[in-house]
Formats: sequence, structure tokens, C-alpha cells
Amino acid sequence: MAQSSRKRTGRPRAQDAPVTVEQILDAAFRAFATYGYDGVAVRTLNRELGVSHNLIHQRFGSKQALWHAAVDRAFGEQTTELATWFDPTLTDPLDQLNHAIRRFVHYNAERPELLGMMNIEGRVAGERLDYIYDNYIAPALEPLGRLLDFLTSQGRIRPISLRALFFLVAHGAAAPFTLAPLARHFDNTDPLDPSQVAEQAALTADVITSGLRLDAPGH
Repeated sequence: MAQSSRKRTGRPRAQDAPVTVEQILDAAFRAFATYGYDGVAVRTLNRELGVSHNLIHQRFGSKQALWHAAVDRAFGEQTTELATWFDPTLTDPLDQLNHAIRRFVHYNAERPELLGMMNIEGRVAGERLDYIYDNYIAPALEPLGRLLDFLTSQGRIRPISLRALFFLVAHGAAAPFTLAPLARHFDNTDPLDPSQVAEQAALTADVITSGLRLDAPGH
């Protein structure tokens, strides 16, 4: 049989390696959340994905376009998730706040790279931070802000700004998930173990809502 007609065996060429747009965006977001925008080389990302050295450029056109597409995918999923973080079966708004905090902690344990991204982009004012905040963070937190305003106006909780609550939960309670290697230095438990996540979420929600509460339901 002629060499040219034989079936090619072994590792496929990089340009033949199957990779979806979603896989590219997930890998790109993890890289940006770990190394920052300036620390990511598209050529290196192509190599790690096992594709040709110019595939990402062909699909997205530029590193900046890749960053925007990766952010849209990751934070778009978060916005969709948090849009349903209120439980319609709970009639007490303070219980809704407790439930929302638990959902937020759980979600960030499942997606620790989201806060990893914000730990990097949140340090420098600029177009990238504005893009994430204006398109995703602010819209996602708007219902929570309304809930805080309502509870405050009803005398149910002491006044707390949305900013204060956000940083208590996102960059406080959820920090062990993004900084898991550091968290493991404190004890031999895995902060990403489901039981540890559930405990962290419950403790955070109960401590915050108890600390904010001014009265009991019905009083």
C-alpha cells in the first residue's frame, strides 16, 4: 500500500485536534483569572489546547476580543444563576437574604475563577474592570440591593451598604475557594469539599443575617 494512502496513526496534528469554542473560552478565562491579561500569551494557550498556533487568532481576531468573549461566557452564566437566587417559597425577606447569601457562596465555590478574575482586575481602574462591573456585577447585584433597602426601610436590619455586604461575602466568605492552597495551610480539610462549602455558606449567611437583624419576624 502506498504511503500516502495509509491511515494516519498516532497523535493528530495540532490543527486537527478537536476543540470547541466553549473549551477555548473556558481555558482562556482560567488563564486570565490566574495570570492576568498581560500574563496570558495566546500562543501558549493554543499550545496547551493542542491546536495550531494561530487558531485562536483566526477565531477571535485578537487577545482583547478573546478576553471579552471569555468574560461574557463566564459572567453571563453567573448573572443567569444569580437572577434566580431568591426562593419564592420564602415569605420573610430576611430569610430571602439568608438564602441569597448561601446561594452566592455555593456558586463561587463552584466557580472560584470568577473571584480570581476580580482579584486581578479589581486592583486597576480601566476598561476591563468597567466592562465586568457595568455589564455583570451591577445588574446581578441590583435585586440584592433592593432587598437590603426594603429590609432597612422596614426596620428589619441595621443599615448596610451593598458594597459592604458584597465584600463581606465575595472577598471574605468565598475567599477560601479562590485561595484554596492558602486555606489548606490552616487545617487538613479541603475548602472545596461539598460538606465544607455547605458549612461555610450556612455559617456566613447565619452570622451576617443575625448580625444585621433588628427584630424577629412578627414583632
